Amino acid sequence: MTVLDGAEGWAYAVSGRVRGTALDDLSGEAVARTLPSLLRALDAAARVDLAGTSGYGIWAPDGRAPHASWPEALLAIGTETPRVPGWRAALVDSGIGLGPVEAGLSALAALTPCLPDARRLIHGDLLSRNVLAGEAGITGVLDWGNALYGDPLYDAAWLLHWWPWYPGWRLGDLHAALLTHWRATGPTPAHLRERLHAYLLHIALDALAYCAYRRRWDEVRAHVGTVLTLASADGGESVLIPAGA
Repeated sequence: MTVLDGAEGWAYAVSGRVRGTALDDLSGEAVARTLPSLLRALDAAARVDLAGTSGYGIWAPDGRAPHASWPEALLAIGTETPRVPGWRAALVDSGIGLGPVEAGLSALAALTPCLPDARRLIHGDLLSRNVLAGEAGITGVLDWGNALYGDPLYDAAWLLHWWPWYPGWRLGDLHAALLTHWRATGPTPAHLRERLHAYLLHIALDALAYCAYRRRWDEVRAHVGTVLTLASADGGESVLIPAGA
């Protein structure tokens, strides 16, 4: 892969061409066959040597991320950034207001004692046609523009959050694949449910902010519902995470 200098505030990387079908376009059966190789790929990403980098959260081309801790990086979701400007005012103007955001941030803050100090590579945007698959499994993972440093369980939560948005996929297959993978590769992660709950809250808040910025109000309302459901549940008792997890 060749890393190119930034242009107009963006940085680019060019890699060898890979072929495959976007994960988003696969049937439920094909996704179930593909998941084990995707989870192995995420494990490989989590083992990338981060020497020479610093911080937590979304990192810049120089390898630096802006936050001093993983909880700090997550809680910063309530603050606007140049990437997604104006979303707070848009929520207020829409009549939805900031109440759901504050409820989500409060619930997220309550879960931070369960979060690890892990600082590993996270993709952070596994759908939206960013994963390609062939008959033998994953052929490429593209678009690392939302990559973070932090707890790699975040990518599992990303899949959990977005799975219901694909009607052809069966939610139970994802949970079974995740649990099978974790049990096969080591002990079940500590504070698993609390960590996933925290990351589900963050992902829903992030999606809410982005959709408000884009004025996609039907999606905003869907994400508000998810945030409020998660915020009202006890820590680690999300309805999106089965009791056996």
